[in-house]
Amino acid sequence: HNHPTAISPHPGAATGVGGEIRDEAATGVGGKTKAGLSAFFVSNLRIPDFLQPWEQNYAEFPARLATPLQIMTEGPIGGAGFGNEFGRPQLTGLFRTFEAVVQDRYRGYHKPIMVAGGMGAILRPHVEKQTVGPGVCILQLGGPALRIGLGGGAASSMASGANALDLDFDSVQRDNAEMQRRCQEVIDGCIALGAANPILSIHDIGAGGLSNGCPELVAPGGARFHLRAVPNEEPSMSPLEIWCCEAQERYVLAVARPALDTVLALCRRERCPVHVIGETTGDGRLVLEDDHFKNRPIDMELAVLLGKPPRMTRQVERRRPPTEPLDMAGVRLEEAVQRLLRLPAVASKTFLITIADRTITGLVARDQMVGPYQTPVADVAVTLTGHRGFTGDAMAMGERTPLAILNAEASGRMAVGEAITNLAAAPVAALGDVALSANWMCACGEPGEDAGLYDTVRAVGLELCPALGIAIPVGKDSLSMRSVWTDSQGRSVKMTAPLSLVVSAFAPVSDARLTLTPQLKPHPASSLILIDLGRKRNRLGGSGLAQVFNRTGGTPPDLDSPADLVAFFAATRTLMQESRLLAYHDRSDGGLFVTLAEMAFASTVGIEARVPPLGDDPLAVLFAEELGAVIQVADTDLPRVTAVLREHALCDCAVLLGKPTPDRVLTIRWGTRLLFQERVAALKSAW
Repeated sequence: HNHPTAISPHPGAATGVGGEIRDEAATGVGGKTKAGLSAFFVSNLRIPDFLQPWEQNYAEFPARLATPLQIMTEGPIGGAGFGNEFGRPQLTGLFRTFEAVVQDRYRGYHKPIMVAGGMGAILRPHVEKQTVGPGVCILQLGGPALRIGLGGGAASSMASGANALDLDFDSVQRDNAEMQRRCQEVIDGCIALGAANPILSIHDIGAGGLSNGCPELVAPGGARFHLRAVPNEEPSMSPLEIWCCEAQERYVLAVARPALDTVLALCRRERCPVHVIGETTGDGRLVLEDDHFKNRPIDMELAVLLGKPPRMTRQVERRRPPTEPLDMAGVRLEEAVQRLLRLPAVASKTFLITIADRTITGLVARDQMVGPYQTPVADVAVTLTGHRGFTGDAMAMGERTPLAILNAEASGRMAVGEAITNLAAAPVAALGDVALSANWMCACGEPGEDAGLYDTVRAVGLELCPALGIAIPVGKDSLSMRSVWTDSQGRSVKMTAPLSLVVSAFAPVSDARLTLTPQLKPHPASSLILIDLGRKRNRLGGSGLAQVFNRTGGTPPDLDSPADLVAFFAATRTLMQESRLLAYHDRSDGGLFVTLAEMAFASTVGIEARVPPLGDDPLAVLFAEELGAVIQVADTDLPRVTAVLREHALCDCAVLLGKPTPDRVLTIRWGTRLLFQERVAALKSAW
């Protein structure tokens, strides 16, 4: 929900969450949401009196857009508030800031990314929508038409700032979680009837309003709709506005006439508005009758509206990415640590987590908070299938958007890799059980961006995922990720976002109790092992370290060997099933240093680590964001862990780092030389 969040963050994010919940409810002939996730990407926050050294003032901010700080103080509350009122926990997410000038192009997220996602449950007999024959009633379930969300789908496909100001605000929807809860209770009632479920097909009303939902519901048979049967709170609305407004919390259902009374009775019980707005005809036509004007605003063949358009051909050119090496000369380790711990992608997400309910439904087995002090460092979210038993479902996220400026394909592969290394903390039986959702964001039409998108889709969808044995059955896209405006001096300014792939990974788990966390266990004799899937390459291009010092260039990390990731996942499955792992934390934003620091934060213990022989440059070793994970293993289990890693050809990736210590100090040694030492409490305060 990028565009509405840029214009009005609270309702923009709230209706994004609401729309995603409706997607799950409208699956098959009725589903139910279980848990949610969210992600926000904005430009630099520029918090007053807390300006960070890397937050440069590149250009005037466009007056018509919400600032990054407004988005991050209002948007998350809107999204979390909707989930709280509806009754759905929010269990994982992402937050990144990015803004830079690279090759004379202004890059960042003035047009933000707001991802609302989640997972739900559906009965197997209800997975397929039924055939809708002639003579079937079409019902609208939920609230009335309102003069809101007009042209939302069209506005979202434009550059932010390119539309007229009043049209931008008209395109933002308004949320009503109570109405959506009533709709869900009706759907739940239909689901509970099992084989007697009266719903033949269901479609949520989102982008395009009834003009989109109704034709798709009745295709290919056709239907006759009655415009004045649509509930309407604003009588002055034109026929176009009634038919196309994106008023929220609405569904259209196809219900056979003999089952109509059953649905109406459920609606009365739940006090949910419902109206019969049409009936199917079987003639293949879409007809909209208006009794007020005594005419037919729409009378056309459905195939004309929904038929496939000619395949588009685009002439695009690849743009040469920055090739200069990354120069980190003059960067002191202590300053790097302090800056990185304050980078939003690394820093504590408590302010985004505690505003949302994390326990409702009673089926949450693992949320974001870990350890006795509730530290927000969990890699994965896990829910249970039911209140009895331990089976469930896991979900995790991954992204590496800054890498796209240097290598778009690498950014896509790393997003998939990070989602999987996060998901690996849950007891997922096999990598083949994982399904991915891919959200693609791109400033199509800008030099090099279309080609970058093509290359990345090919790299992820046709090369990497088949090699991993996993599928991407679902996703979304936003291909107008640019902002244009005129500053106070009359100069035209344009910002384009990096190619951004946000991956969500989902999989069933057999025993949620086996889920691992970054919390170090108080074992009397244990060791920390780094499984380095980067195989000592230690590439810093596009890293958080480069970002906080405003440096560009260099080689970004990449998922060089899908076989290594497959082996990593299989090896951790074996070790998890044998209860050989005490703690687990993936390496991602901030690199190895942040991985170790967060494990210490969650446990309030110290760590004594020795980093060689990982490389020659301490900064690269500590802050490279290569794929991998740090595991805690009892010393008595080291021979077995080593054997399992050897069986999967990962011994060359495994490095014995050090041990947890009771002194609550993070100590890092470079051979025998003391490289870094600081109290965990001081580091956590900066974080």
